[in-house]
Amino acid sequence: MVTLVNLRAYWRFLLVFYQFSPLIVAYTRDRKRFVLFGRSRSVDAETRVRRAEVLLDSLLTLGPTFIKLGQLLSTRPDILPPEYVDVLSSLQDEVPPAEWADAQQVLHEDLGPVDEVFTDFDTEAISGASLGQVYLAEYDGEKVAVKVRRPGIEELVEADLRVIRWSLPLVQRFIGQGRAFSLENLADEFAKTIRQEMDYNREAEMLKEIQSNFEGNRDIRIPTVADDVSGPRVLTMEYLPGVKISDIQTLDEMGIDRTELAERLQRIYLQMIIDDGVFHADPHPGNLAVDDDGAVIFYDFGMSGRVDSFIQNKIVEFYIAVANQDIDAILDTLIEMGTLSPDADRQVMSDVMELAIADARGEDIEQYRVNQIIEQVESTIYEFPLRLPRNLALVLRVATVVEGVCVTLDENFDFISVATEYLTQEGYREETIKQVAGNVSDQLQSTSRSLVRVPPKLERVLDRVERENLTLNVRVDDKNGVFDKLAKRLAFAIFIAVGVLSSAILYAFGGSWEPAAVVAALTLPIGFLLYRSFRSKKGLRASPQFTRQNLKQRRNE
Repeated sequence: MVTLVNLRAYWRFLLVFYQFSPLIVAYTRDRKRFVLFGRSRSVDAETRVRRAEVLLDSLLTLGPTFIKLGQLLSTRPDILPPEYVDVLSSLQDEVPPAEWADAQQVLHEDLGPVDEVFTDFDTEAISGASLGQVYLAEYDGEKVAVKVRRPGIEELVEADLRVIRWSLPLVQRFIGQGRAFSLENLADEFAKTIRQEMDYNREAEMLKEIQSNFEGNRDIRIPTVADDVSGPRVLTMEYLPGVKISDIQTLDEMGIDRTELAERLQRIYLQMIIDDGVFHADPHPGNLAVDDDGAVIFYDFGMSGRVDSFIQNKIVEFYIAVANQDIDAILDTLIEMGTLSPDADRQVMSDVMELAIADARGEDIEQYRVNQIIEQVESTIYEFPLRLPRNLALVLRVATVVEGVCVTLDENFDFISVATEYLTQEGYREETIKQVAGNVSDQLQSTSRSLVRVPPKLERVLDRVERENLTLNVRVDDKNGVFDKLAKRLAFAIFIAVGVLSSAILYAFGGSWEPAAVVAALTLPIGFLLYRSFRSKKGLRASPQFTRQNLKQRRNE
């Protein structure tokens, strides 16, 4: 079995390399215009859109695993430029269903003969996804939806996951350090998520847990699992028909208040993430419907996740900071969660956050600020010092997709006010105020103690300065290897100087040019290495940061 997976992985790797070879060549030429030599070249937005469309076609050609990967990438602006995110966001998890004979084989192996297990079974799938397909049937006098894992998908997914892991070092050559961090996390998260999504026993457990958390809540409906006819590859659930949540026209005909529906959906997800710690993680319109009473119906719990208490608390702090428009608190919370580098330019990030909040609230923004910041952010957000730890990636996906659904329902939807109202009603803001008050009290006590301790220490330091007996220990953090580069250049220069001097002495006193030419020939490669060290773009530069200077430079370009 392992050998077959390996052989299949090698073959898939060749297919993947063939599909992505045009993009690989293009990215290589971006780094060196003529591949092996020359300067790098700039890439405009139109070129990125064309490349994103090529990537989309490649993902569709490569099949189910890569379709799922593309969906995940479409929610990761920390990895891809906005043009890629926009193009990939159109990628739907819809592929033609497998042949009924293959699906029937899976049902027979897991449950037994279909005719004996179910009273009636419609062999035409009502939906076909990349990992499974859904059929309508009748069981114990009730209509049910039967989800069947796509035949042979396990081996294909395992082979493709190996290909993705093998491809990471190659892809990381074309991206920055921050995005390399996020990409590696995404690969780990994707492998874990897609394996979980293929395990229907896990999906049934998550579905039941979320259902119990909303017991008695009439705003949400979750199908009940039929355990007797479910297993690791088959999941039988109550059939709950409804209107697709993005079908605006039908919702209006039903008399549904779309603004209220959007608020209800946002509050449901706030409860899942902040209160319950377990959430449905695939809220695209195909998995959300509305019944005649206006309740939201949830389908497909294969992609679901958990949030630990630390992240829950930080999300609450983040929402409260956004509600209070406390930019410093927002940045501090992002740093504590590990999503923002502590070395980030806080002034630039503050400007971005202020603009984002104003835009989310629908406030009027001066055009010059939009031109100076938003356009730059949209074209370079993937170069920001933003990172997504594994435990936050699914939460970000949910927040992004839910906001899109809510804006579809109501183009003026204000998720900040809904979140603020929810946090206030649940008492989170009051708890935060008490916590802040306690922190202030602790700081006042600490300051009082410091006022007593500091003057004597300061007097001792001044005495040592006066006696010229003060020693300073300085430690330099050289993450970029600047000193190493300087040392190499200095060594090269010394070798060149010695070589030139030796050649001159041999020629002047030896009376023959041959020994001098030999020394000069040995010195020449060292001179070339020194020249390269000054010409290389990896010279004495710090890690790229998104700063005001970057913004000004990009505007000029």
